[in-house]
Amino acid sequence: MTAVLLALASVTEQLANTATNIVGDLGLAGIFVLMLLESACIPIPSEATMLFAGFNVANGHYSLFAITVVGVLGNLAGSWIAYAVGYFGRIELIEKHGKFLHISPKQLARADNWFERYGAITVLVTRVIPIVRTFISLPAGVARMPFWRFSLYTLIGCVPWVFVLGLVGKLTKSDWKNVKHALSYVDYAVVAAIVIGIIYLVIRRRRGRGGGEPEPAADASA
Repeated sequence: MTAVLLALASVTEQLANTATNIVGDLGLAGIFVLMLLESACIPIPSEATMLFAGFNVANGHYSLFAITVVGVLGNLAGSWIAYAVGYFGRIELIEKHGKFLHISPKQLARADNWFERYGAITVLVTRVIPIVRTFISLPAGVARMPFWRFSLYTLIGCVPWVFVLGLVGKLTKSDWKNVKHALSYVDYAVVAAIVIGIIYLVIRRRRGRGGGEPEPAADASA
């Protein structure tokens, strides 16, 4: 677990540095591209992007409204890409790789039903959870959550995340890097929770396989 978190810290720091360089060079266009990539399942930390964008607002380069609109639209566009990959790739996923991924048509139908009942609130809430917000669009597409409902809740969920990060960057100014480092611990906690959850599901699955009904006792007369 420690090794995973250390590797994540190294990669995240490099990606954060790349994000700030792109925003510095491309401005609003850079913000849009980075936020698009983040929502398209490429884990570029939006914390670095939007905090640095807010720092630029404090320096008078852009307005808070502008970086919020651009960041949200980038997130929305990236979410559409990930959604489309899940939506149009689900047949190949099941027919060619379903067995390898331990995904059956029955499990997929169960996911469809779950997203039908809870998909809206799931998409809305996970848009403000680090790491998870990057990947939620893919399973939403696989489960074929209605597109316009998905888009609406993605939009609503992204606005507070993008706005608050930009505002914090603006208010903290040159201290935005300290805020980014503090938020990185939240990322590590989320990753740790995901890893623990996966381990739990694997163990539970294996126990379920080994816990079948006992074989009937041999006939006494045999």
